[in-house]
Amino acid sequence: MLGAGGMGEVYRARDAQLNRDVALKILPAAFAVDGERLARFRREAQMLASLNHQNIGHIYGFEEPADAGPSGLHALVLELVEGPTLADRLASGPMPVEDALAIARQVADALAAAHDQGIVHRDLKPANIKLRPDGVVKVLDFGLARAVESSATRVDLSNSPTITTPAHMTAAGTILGTAAYMSPEQAKGRPADTRSDIWAFGCVLFEMLAGVRTFPGNEVAEVLAGVIKDEPRWASLPPRTSPVLLRLLGRCLQKDPRRRLQHIGDAQFDLDESAGAPAGDSTVRRLSGERLAWAVLAMLLAAAAVVSWFYGPGSATPVANELRFEVATPPTTDPLSLAISPDGRNLVFAADNEGRSKLWLHALNELSSRPLAGTEGGFYPFWSPDGRSIAFFSGGKLNRLDLEGGLVRPISNAPNPVGGSWGRDGTILFSPNFTGPIYSVAATGGDVTQITRTDESHSSHRFPLLLPDGRHFLYYVPGGEASRGVYVASLDGGSDTRLLGHADAPAVFVPPRRLIFVSAGKLLAQPFDPQTRTLSGTPSPVADQVVAVGDSAQAGLSASAAGALVYRAGAGKGQRQLIWFDRAGKPLGTAADPDDAGVEEPSMSPDGRRVGISKTTNGNTDVWILDLDRRLLSRFTYDGAAESVPIWSPDGTKIVFNSNRGGRYNLYVKAASGTGSEELLLQTEQNKAAVDWSPDGRLILFRSPSLSTGFDLWALPLEGDRRPFPVVQTMFEERDGQFSPDGNWIAYQSNESGRMEIFVQSFPGPGGKIQVSTVGGAQVRWRKDGRELFYIALDGKLMAVPIRRAGSGSIEAGAPVALFATRVGGAIRGTYLQQYVVSPNGDRFLMNTVTNEASVAPVTVILNWRPPSAP
Repeated sequence: MLGAGGMGEVYRARDAQLNRDVALKILPAAFAVDGERLARFRREAQMLASLNHQNIGHIYGFEEPADAGPSGLHALVLELVEGPTLADRLASGPMPVEDALAIARQVADALAAAHDQGIVHRDLKPANIKLRPDGVVKVLDFGLARAVESSATRVDLSNSPTITTPAHMTAAGTILGTAAYMSPEQAKGRPADTRSDIWAFGCVLFEMLAGVRTFPGNEVAEVLAGVIKDEPRWASLPPRTSPVLLRLLGRCLQKDPRRRLQHIGDAQFDLDESAGAPAGDSTVRRLSGERLAWAVLAMLLAAAAVVSWFYGPGSATPVANELRFEVATPPTTDPLSLAISPDGRNLVFAADNEGRSKLWLHALNELSSRPLAGTEGGFYPFWSPDGRSIAFFSGGKLNRLDLEGGLVRPISNAPNPVGGSWGRDGTILFSPNFTGPIYSVAATGGDVTQITRTDESHSSHRFPLLLPDGRHFLYYVPGGEASRGVYVASLDGGSDTRLLGHADAPAVFVPPRRLIFVSAGKLLAQPFDPQTRTLSGTPSPVADQVVAVGDSAQAGLSASAAGALVYRAGAGKGQRQLIWFDRAGKPLGTAADPDDAGVEEPSMSPDGRRVGISKTTNGNTDVWILDLDRRLLSRFTYDGAAESVPIWSPDGTKIVFNSNRGGRYNLYVKAASGTGSEELLLQTEQNKAAVDWSPDGRLILFRSPSLSTGFDLWALPLEGDRRPFPVVQTMFEERDGQFSPDGNWIAYQSNESGRMEIFVQSFPGPGGKIQVSTVGGAQVRWRKDGRELFYIALDGKLMAVPIRRAGSGSIEAGAPVALFATRVGGAIRGTYLQQYVVSPNGDRFLMNTVTNEASVAPVTVILNWRPPSAP
């Protein structure tokens, strides 16, 4: 026996089948006679078993008696975590700040992972936090309080898993959790949500720093009264507690859950900042509760005053003074996705969260940002005119997020999108494909209407921006000097007019009469009449800095109807380097020097001696070949159009790639030696990119986007009539398929379940398919012998899945195993293909590693900007 409590007795046990020690939690006898409670507990345990995080104690199984009789034992099989609990450690007094921060960061990571899955702990406390000897922190009993919510047990304030009010209270008024760490709403018998966990987190952090509980007392009633009415004992905190930590504690321990920290991810940034923040001066007295409240309030009011100063009370009209300041964001591989709200008060941007990119919201009168649930993989956001909703792209869709309520719903297919704009009449203009025209759709969804017309010289219309009249709009055309630039067009038809031929990215409109755009690395402004749609005067500088411009010819630039302007300076892409790693994630050496240019989508030759890559230099993308033996990088294609996504033939003599030289991305093939002419393999009205070549050399697998079905997988025969045929075509996104080494199976990623997962299906069919990933994944690769699949999970870890041939020509997939955390920019990076290759025996991985993703420049905010020449 290891211990006992309200949830039952816990034993160290031996799993004879898997030859490992486990923790066996024997549930109270009351479970056996309460079928409804037992069923609820079973369902809860099944859901919790889906949690897979290094800081969360795992649930391995749920054991029941064979006869299910009332006398049988019911038990949870849990991960056995060695080491003391945090409660054991705190028995000896407060902890050094650095130790407390190390533990708090891991607890916050665990809570964030669970909250993202909709799971609330409800009973976070030091006794449920284990400290392993190797420094890893494990949070135990996630969500189990909910599963036993109808039980009533005697409590011990420090160790009991749950407490309840007296039995005569109704179920709705049942109070769960340990009193010293319960939120005020729990203490009042109200339902607990993620904000209740955040309160408990604040209590635990307070106790680690102070060495005493946040709300003292010897009786349950006394403690609960303090939770509901009293301020924490701020004077107990060390005198040198940093202001950042004081602010975090104040936000976590707000009694009103609406004013409390709303997402535990926000705490992670304060904890990281605290690790490097200077401590308060030793002469400063400990803050009382009142003084801390005033300190937090003063900071918020100061930030709010900045906004109100420039907008005036009750008005969005700026006054004469200009203000420039910076907003630091979490690390991101997508620094260009940002947008300022129409009233200039809120900023939305893309940044990383738990290894995945999400959209974040930052109010300019607040101190921190928060991730927006349901926006995983979101990019190129833009606002509704009333500022209540955000449109964005993800999963091959144009989506809408209503901020009040958090509802996310798809509006239209957008397989390979490049920008959108939301009009006052509820019409959205958007570019659903990398190459092609602009379309319109209602913000509530419905039919899609083509708005612009493209031709060979103007094959891509991107980033539409509606002007104030709601009928005219700007858009951008990339390409050569003859066609590149910012254009103005009308929803009513008529000819389009090029306004700016020297713009490197889309322009934004700043009322009342300015266009802001990027040219030669500088941010410029030029007078523009929105009624006549004409420019006048000469450009004047806004910022004499290099402004981010990426592959999509998009700048990190946005403006509001209220006149606020935001931009992000610096390079549009992080520096990358091809690095070899072993299966444990240990770097084994580099394959080439670091490259600031856009190196993407490595593809290894069959002999393992060369790697084809897509590389952008001076704004033009070409295919390049890296000789691994000589570390020599040489250019393979030379056309002025874009060429990318090289795929080797199985004998290594040819390379297929795509190019938009004809106005659409079509498939071309060329000898791998670089000699001879290029052959056009496939030309259609849809864009396309090869993703693999069949082992027998007879077929090329490619993906192609459609407005009706999104990305689909097709096969192009290289013999006979060469008529392509669909391989996987549904209403969902199917991308980046890979032939098995014997050619009988295809592994690919699809979002048919609501998120990207990895599937394997027979080829060419008919036959079934199996899902091999468990919690999302992308970028699948086969091992050369077909006995293992690799993919990148949504949290960025490289996963390995054993594959076994079964009877009747079928295969079976084993459980995915995490190998190591990758740094390739995330599992899903827009529409890029795989960012790594696998050695033939699967013991090494050449990863296209982002080496400086944490150095992204902050967002610069300009309130009430006026050019120097303005009257």
